[in-house]
Amino acid sequence: MKRLLLCTDLDRTLIPNGTQPESPDARSRFRLLVSRKEVTLAYVTGRNRDLVEQAIAEFELPKPDFVIADVGATIYSSDWKQWDEWDDHIAPDWQGLTHDDLYRVLCVFPVLRRQEQNKQSRHKLSFYIPVETDTRKLIAEIDQRLKYADIKANLIWSIDAAAGLGLLDVLPAGASKLHAIRFLISRSGFANETAIFAGDSGNDLNVLTSDIPSVLVANADAEVKSLVANANKHTLYIAKGGYLGMNGNYSAGILEGAAHYWPEVDAWLRVQP
Repeated sequence: MKRLLLCTDLDRTLIPNGTQPESPDARSRFRLLVSRKEVTLAYVTGRNRDLVEQAIAEFELPKPDFVIADVGATIYSSDWKQWDEWDDHIAPDWQGLTHDDLYRVLCVFPVLRRQEQNKQSRHKLSFYIPVETDTRKLIAEIDQRLKYADIKANLIWSIDAAAGLGLLDVLPAGASKLHAIRFLISRSGFANETAIFAGDSGNDLNVLTSDIPSVLVANADAEVKSLVANANKHTLYIAKGGYLGMNGNYSAGILEGAAHYWPEVDAWLRVQP
């Protein structure tokens, strides 16, 4: 039996919490697909554990086999057991420091406002930043200070448009959605050709433009679509809508992409009620 690993972002990818409409039957079709014994489901998200559990309950999402949380800083199995092996793998980049230790290194920057404690994790330090900040200059200065302290970090900048805030996540250099997915693939006995990833936003770009087969859902921002315009068409599928009468947004886009890469999925979906 061929095993398939379906990795998906949550907000505005599987979860229909963007401005565009969701196809009425898409989430139920998605639940049926991932209930098959051939399919392993992994959520890949910037959310922490509490917010992932909240989303599963609120949007009636299927229980995943794995969760890559905190923008790739944490991996959980289905029973919410944290993968110590992953923590050990990325810890050397921070010289064994925790997010509290790292905060003491970066608190010299007054523009950085530390996010709530429940939005931090062992290997993720998160800040709010005013959206008008010169982020290129700030990130360069932060990067310089971290390098001076011999800390290897991955700095991820994004915008919470609803709140009108800039968000900065500081992770170990080896921690990202891409690195965590690669780790999951290798440790769980999958291969790139039996895995796909679906996403919609800027913090998905390193996966969307990698050699892992990926899907950009139709509701993705125009800016993200322009950034992936020159990506390898063999490993990035951009959902267009029209598949099984669905619009390509959110879970409809995930299904469209899964059927594109895996003919057996298309066959399964076409016989579903």
